[in-house]
Amino acid sequence: MSKAADMDTDFMRVALRLARRARGRTSPNPMVGAVLVKRGRIIGQGWHRKAGAAHAEIEALQDAAKKGHSPKGTVLYVTLEPCCTHGRTPPCTEAIIAAGIKRVVVAATDPNPKHAGRGFRLLRRAGIELIHGVLAGEAAQFNEVFNHWIVHRTPFVTVKAAMTLDGKIATASGESKWITGMQSRAHAMKLRESADAILVGVNTVLLDDPALTIRRGLGKRTGGKRRIILDSLARTPLGAQIINDEFAPMTTIVVTKSAPKRRVAVLAKRVDVLIAPARNGRPDLRWLLKKLGAENVTTLLVEGGGEVNASFLLDGLAQRAAFFYAPKILGGRDSKRAVAGAGARRLTEIIQLREVGWRRLGPDLLLTARVGAA
Repeated sequence: MSKAADMDTDFMRVALRLARRARGRTSPNPMVGAVLVKRGRIIGQGWHRKAGAAHAEIEALQDAAKKGHSPKGTVLYVTLEPCCTHGRTPPCTEAIIAAGIKRVVVAATDPNPKHAGRGFRLLRRAGIELIHGVLAGEAAQFNEVFNHWIVHRTPFVTVKAAMTLDGKIATASGESKWITGMQSRAHAMKLRESADAILVGVNTVLLDDPALTIRRGLGKRTGGKRRIILDSLARTPLGAQIINDEFAPMTTIVVTKSAPKRRVAVLAKRVDVLIAPARNGRPDLRWLLKKLGAENVTTLLVEGGGEVNASFLLDGLAQRAAFFYAPKILGGRDSKRAVAGAGARRLTEIIQLREVGWRRLGPDLLLTARVGAA
């Protein structure tokens, strides 16, 4: 690799680190970082902080201006193809051209089929040297949620479960707190922070009365996410936390037409109630995912029981699994499984996990993996 290529890689790594600072805050936009370089030295840097705010390229230009540097003749490193359309902010391609930047180095191409490559063409047409594909794999990986949503228009689904080594999440009576340790539970909070919405089944609400909020240090609540409850017959108790706390306006209870109308009417006075078409007596999850995607829910964290987990995993609706394993064995024919459902009838139907990673969290192990075929 040449010295110039090495330099491009090094500066792109800086841009990638900047982009990651906004994890969980940019939805429905991607995470993007940018670095402005002149004579081998960074003169400006920035990242897209949240939807509606300035894009990373603009932040880098503004940072350089604040420091008294001119962007003319500089090199811009950016983790994603610059936007070329008017949205909540003007096109970044226009700002790059107007600034007199001579060279642009990009990691990943815009995954939106409507826009992919257009930004590149505009920059080349303006006489700007363009290099793309530097650390493209890394850039695409940490924006996998956005990339999935922009192409499929459904949320990127992660199924999360905390279980014993024999795959059990609760005793036969439903007791489940706490199977995993403090470090695992703290990491699970990070998964919630990165999600647009959290989904559970009504049985989880009936057994645990969860808050499904964000907590710092597993203590005080610091924020809420959209909470979705699969509840075919509107059995959610009126005293449940999710319909009485300060985040109740962010709760959606998904019922079917079989739910008692009076019960639905009472719940609808407190939270959003969505009547979904039924499939095998339960809300149609494919319909629900399309509905959520249209509402800019880019990532969904499923924290259901065994049946809900199975519905997403066995029906091919999940993209990632995050399984926490505690060094414990529960046993028992009637204890609750992390993944229930009918299961695979033959070995050829087994769900294949790929890109598998293991991480030690105190005494526990965390498995993260992509679900299904590449």
